[in-house]
Amino acid sequence: MPVHPLSSLSSTVLALRRAGCVFAEDEARLLHDAAASADELSSLVERRAAGLPLEHVLGWADFHGRRFAVDPGVFVPRRRTEFLVARAAALAPRRAVVLDLCCGSGALGVALASAADTAELHACDVEPAAVRCARRNVGDLGHVYEGDLFAPLPVALRGRVDVLLANVPYVPTGDVELLPAEARVHEPRVALDGGGDGLDVMRRVAAEAPRWLAPGGSLLVEASERQRDAAVEVLRAAGLGPRVLVSEELYATVLVGTAEQSAIPPWGDPAAAPNTPAQD
Repeated sequence: MPVHPLSSLSSTVLALRRAGCVFAEDEARLLHDAAASADELSSLVERRAAGLPLEHVLGWADFHGRRFAVDPGVFVPRRRTEFLVARAAALAPRRAVVLDLCCGSGALGVALASAADTAELHACDVEPAAVRCARRNVGDLGHVYEGDLFAPLPVALRGRVDVLLANVPYVPTGDVELLPAEARVHEPRVALDGGGDGLDVMRRVAAEAPRWLAPGGSLLVEASERQRDAAVEVLRAAGLGPRVLVSEELYATVLVGTAEQSAIPPWGDPAAAPNTPAQD
């Protein structure tokens, strides 16, 4: 239990309000709960008032009903992305093989593995800090790889993925500087910048996805409402059957691209697929 006086809660709220924190009361309670002393509380409040994301100050993010470690410099999972996980859980077959690309902290893959009957969980990110964080969160639930999109994955995973979560960056390059400082300054640009129209990384993922998806498997990605039509065409051009799912409550738009049931892996006969063991 914190040893600092609870009477300082009001001063914490005031300090956070002065710093522009919209949810100052809620944040103040979380900071008080996290601090073991008055000195630690002062340090936490100072860091938050300076603009560090609350999740980086606390060291964790609340996502899909559980806490995930989130280190400084690691992308913070957004609440709206819980909609993507819920839709993925509804699509996941029994004993699903799940791949979480651009995994950040690993929250999406772990949340899906907890919500669905998952046989295998694989996650990957290009950022070393994210990979370290994801390995803490994933633990013994699966494998975490470091590298660019599909490049570091074991060949034996090709043609076997039932659900491919790809929380790709989709902010157009020209709009990155318009993002709140919490994201723009403290999260890696590679997790935010999606190129000229915001869909560059989505195109790369969609183009490769058919090689990795099992017959009938699905790729799920987020996009903004204004990108939905272009994103549908990205999935269709990759040979995936597109659908658009929207949550007005969470202001979330999810694109689902499904592989044909008769899809054949790129090496032809599935029985001839290389048998390369998975490695961390």
